[in-house]
Amino acid sequence: MRIPLPSPSPPSSLPSPARSRRPARLSRRSRVVCAGALLALVAGCGADAGQSTRTDASKAAAAKKATKPAAPPGLPGMPPVLDPKDIYAADRPGALSPVVKGFPTKVYVPNTNSNTVSVIDPATYEVVDTIDVGIQPQHVVPSWDLKTLWVNNNRGHTLTPIDPATGKAGKEVEVHDPYNLYFTPNGKHAVVMASMDRELVFRDPHTMDRVKTTPVTCYGVNHADFSADGRYFIVSCEFSGELLKVDTEKMEVVGQQKLPFEGAMPQDVKLSPDGRTFYVADMMAHGVWVLDGEKFTTPTLLPTGEGAHGLYISRDSKEMYIPNRGEGSVSVFDFPQNKLTKKWWLPDGGSPDMGGVSADGKVLWLSGRYDAEVYAIDTKTGRQLARIPVGDGPHGLAFYPQPGRYSLGHTGVFR
Repeated sequence: MRIPLPSPSPPSSLPSPARSRRPARLSRRSRVVCAGALLALVAGCGADAGQSTRTDASKAAAAKKATKPAAPPGLPGMPPVLDPKDIYAADRPGALSPVVKGFPTKVYVPNTNSNTVSVIDPATYEVVDTIDVGIQPQHVVPSWDLKTLWVNNNRGHTLTPIDPATGKAGKEVEVHDPYNLYFTPNGKHAVVMASMDRELVFRDPHTMDRVKTTPVTCYGVNHADFSADGRYFIVSCEFSGELLKVDTEKMEVVGQQKLPFEGAMPQDVKLSPDGRTFYVADMMAHGVWVLDGEKFTTPTLLPTGEGAHGLYISRDSKEMYIPNRGEGSVSVFDFPQNKLTKKWWLPDGGSPDMGGVSADGKVLWLSGRYDAEVYAIDTKTGRQLARIPVGDGPHGLAFYPQPGRYSLGHTGVFR
């Protein structure tokens, strides 16, 4: 800022050469007045500039805070995500919850046509027990609190509880058409996939008393997975080739779409470690649908193999195992590379279906749906470690216990 000074009286004559090299002098009074004015103006400018700078900074911070998108609130009551970049961060090798540390390690295999559950000792690859259950058991499902294994007796319209501490079955609970079973991320509700009834039935997770029934217009609801914040979940409808988007808290369908493939039969659903993408196996499209769950736009198909069926995440969250039931193989999807990198073939063929990964992450356990057997596969090499005879029609096998803080259901989706 320029400071105005009093102008000296114009000279009466041209200055001499000596005066031209020196500034004009002011009177003492003028110098005092000028100095005072200068100090006042400079002080005033300094105070205004500082205040203006602070005000501008405050306004900028407020504007930045106002324009910064707020993180969407998670489902009320849901345990906080440990790592926003990896929703499976709690599932590392050996990271067992205190709830399950005393449980013996077993593989529970529901035999759909034998109405039994075969119990395998994974250390010896031998069947050590056979449990009689209800009619047409489909999946063995760990409860949200990790304390119970629920056997879904689809045509018997019951759930059989198994105590994983003792391996003993308890009294059956009447639940109509329990093809599959999930739990909301906050543990507030169990969600029964009533496939033939065309319903999603929200129940008390302990007593299994009905809380709310949500009818659906698609056919064959069977598998699901929840968003990272737990606010919604994606459901596959096997017999009409559709997907649903369901609001978890409202317990209502908020989106529905037909898959762009004639005769599509979507199966297992799994969320990527970064929480951005849903994958849906399709046994007739012979691959995996890649879906943006937030936008719920039309997914794209990633071909994997004939009869793609299950989806299982490795213990380091870097890979996803995709059993292709129709051709006896397992495709391996690499998340960091965003592509399929390997395919493992069962040496004598087979029908790899549902299952899970061992607690240490070294073995992938899968049921052989049409071959009355179970496969143990080395997750590092893809080598078959064992083929174990079980009952007829083995389906939703559960390796238990597994790492994780709580279970979302199915054969063990832990977070």
